[in-house]
Amino acid sequence: MLGLKLKTDPKWVNIVETNIEEILTDHAWCEQKAATNAITMITHNSEIEELVTELLVIAREELEHLQMVHDLIKRKGYQLGRERKDNYVNELFKFLKKDGSRLQSLVDRLLFSAMIEARSCERFKVLSENIKDEELASFYRDLMISEAGHYTTFLTLARKHGNEAEVNKRWKEWIEYEGSIITKYGTQETIHG
Repeated sequence: MLGLKLKTDPKWVNIVETNIEEILTDHAWCEQKAATNAITMITHNSEIEELVTELLVIAREELEHLQMVHDLIKRKGYQLGRERKDNYVNELFKFLKKDGSRLQSLVDRLLFSAMIEARSCERFKVLSENIKDEELASFYRDLMISEAGHYTTFLTLARKHGNEAEVNKRWKEWIEYEGSIITKYGTQETIHG
C-alpha cells in the first residue's frame, strides 16, 4: 500500500530496545512537528476550506498522539527530553520544489507530508511486530493505523488540488528520492534514524 522502495530491517528494533526512553522522546517530538506542519499548511492556505477542515483533524490527532506518547513516557518513569533534530525529514525537506505557484507548493508540501507519514507508518508496523514490550507493540499497532490514514489524506488532498497525472508523477519522484536516502537510516533509536 505505501509503495516504499526499501523496508526497514526488523533488526532496527534491537537498536530501539537498547534505549526506549530515546525512541519515545524522539517520537513525541515527531508528533509535535507533524501537528505544526499541519497548522503551517492551514496558515498558508486558509482560503481552501476543505483543506483546512482535513488538516485541523490531522493537527488535533497529532497533538493527541503527542499526549499519548508523553503519558507513556511518564508511566514508564522516563522524562521527555529536549527536542531532537530529524535528519531524515530535513533531507526530505531539501527535495521540496522551491519554484512554481502557491498551489504547486501546496501540492508538493502535501506529498512531503504523505512521505513522512508513509515511513512513520512503516516504522510503527515494524515496531508493533518485533518489539518485546507488549504495551509498546499494541501502542504502535494502533498508531500505525492512524498514520496510514494521515498518509492517505495527504495523498488524496494532493491529487485533489493538483493535476492528478502530474501529482502521480511527482509522487513517484518522492518515492525514488526517499528510497535513495533511507539507506542511511535505521541505525539509531529514533523513529526515522
